[in-house]
Amino acid sequence: MPEYDVLCIGNAIVDIIAQCDEAFLESNGIIKGAMNLIDARRAELLYSRMGPAIEASGGSAGNTAAGVASFGGRASFFGKVSNDTLGEIYTHDIHAQGVAFDTKPLQGEPPTARSMIFVTADGERSMNTYLGACVELGPEDVEADKAAGAKVTYFEGYLWDPPRAKEAIRQTARLAHAAGREVSMTLSDSFCVDRYRDEFLDLMRSGTVDIVFANSHEIKSLYQTASFDEALAAIRKDCKIAAVTRSEKGSVIVRGDETVIIKARAIRELVDTTGAGDLYAAGFLYGYTTGRSLQDCGDLGSLAAGMVIQQIGPRPRQNLRLEAEQAGLRQADISRTSCPPPPCAGCPGERG
Repeated sequence: MPEYDVLCIGNAIVDIIAQCDEAFLESNGIIKGAMNLIDARRAELLYSRMGPAIEASGGSAGNTAAGVASFGGRASFFGKVSNDTLGEIYTHDIHAQGVAFDTKPLQGEPPTARSMIFVTADGERSMNTYLGACVELGPEDVEADKAAGAKVTYFEGYLWDPPRAKEAIRQTARLAHAAGREVSMTLSDSFCVDRYRDEFLDLMRSGTVDIVFANSHEIKSLYQTASFDEALAAIRKDCKIAAVTRSEKGSVIVRGDETVIIKARAIRELVDTTGAGDLYAAGFLYGYTTGRSLQDCGDLGSLAAGMVIQQIGPRPRQNLRLEAEQAGLRQADISRTSCPPPPCAGCPGERG
């Protein structure tokens, strides 16, 4: 049986989050709602101009791993930190959330990655990320037993920026597929899609990626169309499953000719959209790897996303498993008693 439900691969980043107004973004040349890659000098400048801030371990795929663990799933993570204070904070936090994280830290420069995130009154987040040690993640960091032993490997499109990380992802995907597992990715950001459109499409069409997560802006950017329906029709043909989020409109999941519409969860207050897509993926993948229907997978994703946007910070503070139970989304112990259909070879469908 697989040791892990989900293996996540991503940039190990400590988020530094502060609130600001629209004028601050404009005066500092920050693109609203995007992830802007910056160098160390720019990072120091923006940090010096930030108001009161909260530090929280983040990074897209790391957030997803933490969400899977909060649901009660078995999650692991590949990502590179440095042997410094922020690296120690990141490692402590992800371990405390129940995620297996054993990537060896970098000794010396560059330092652990950090992202200055500015949140405006409408809850939109604008990220300014110095990748630091993240760029050092490479094939030597791939743990073959985890790559072959996880039901689904999930990686973030952001990781396509550091070149050696591409090698690590392709190596992990080969190991996963050789073991009969699946591979998924998130498109991450419209600007990220613009940089790597052809490569992302090739990952899907070549079968390297089975499951794709995106939002409506990203999917339209991927297919260079203003029509959401056209983009959805295109991605339906390019991958096994696509889950596309649409903010307050909920999400749409497609698999072959099947289409599942997911409603957004009602919320009390929109505080910070950081981590919304990451937690949607966490809920979906937890449901998927525990044998649930696409409807249930989407509902779990919607629940997790709805929880995280009502707080500052990208990782769940509530126990998502308990939240799912209270919302009536629990399925009688399927997560620990049976395989997702079809049962694994040589397995009668029950776990001892």
